[in-house]
Amino acid sequence: MSFGNWFRAKGKRRWLRFGLLSVVVLLCTVLLVNILRLQAAASGSLDAFLVLGGSVRREIYVAELAKQHPETRILISQGSQDPCILLIFQREKAPIRQVWLEKCADSTFDNFYFNIPILREWGVRKVKLITSPTHLPRAKWMAQILLGAHGIWVEAELVEEQGVPGNQESTLKTGLDVVRSLGWALLSQFVQPKCSQVTPLTEVNLQQWRRSGFKCEHQAGIEQS
Repeated sequence: MSFGNWFRAKGKRRWLRFGLLSVVVLLCTVLLVNILRLQAAASGSLDAFLVLGGSVRREIYVAELAKQHPETRILISQGSQDPCILLIFQREKAPIRQVWLEKCADSTFDNFYFNIPILREWGVRKVKLITSPTHLPRAKWMAQILLGAHGIWVEAELVEEQGVPGNQESTLKTGLDVVRSLGWALLSQFVQPKCSQVTPLTEVNLQQWRRSGFKCEHQAGIEQS
């Protein structure tokens, strides 16, 4: 190798090392800033409840919370049918003006995939995750990874289920979801999927649902008429 070629190759390696170092410094800076944001959010007030669908017990529970926190927004991700949730809130005499129903999610990963943009739009910095003990630790880890990547502090509130759980956890399922959550935590900084099926609970037309027919889970204790 001639002296000129050796010098150019050395220069390229130097710029490559400089580029990699710059990326590492940038990532470390972003991580540090996000950690500081999370620490600040942890000590702040609660902004929203995020209810993962899968058990009507969670919806009954959050209706009780709505009475205690009437100004806190509630986002129910792929829960019971809309009229069933409305009837639960009406029976519990819980306020409904801060409740939204999201119907795009088909999995636990989707619960966060579609709802991160909604929570960010609301300016949420601290959220309480409503799920069941049978959904742990997978749901909590995914929430901490995906929401934490956007500076949203997560606290979990567990609601005991009755009967056979709606989901079955496994080490494989948990591992796969955690791995893809790590990947989406990065990609979601640039991609914000939109769910076209988000309905305020105040806009649920109970009479129209009654004409078309619906069925609520028996644990809800609701008599359809």
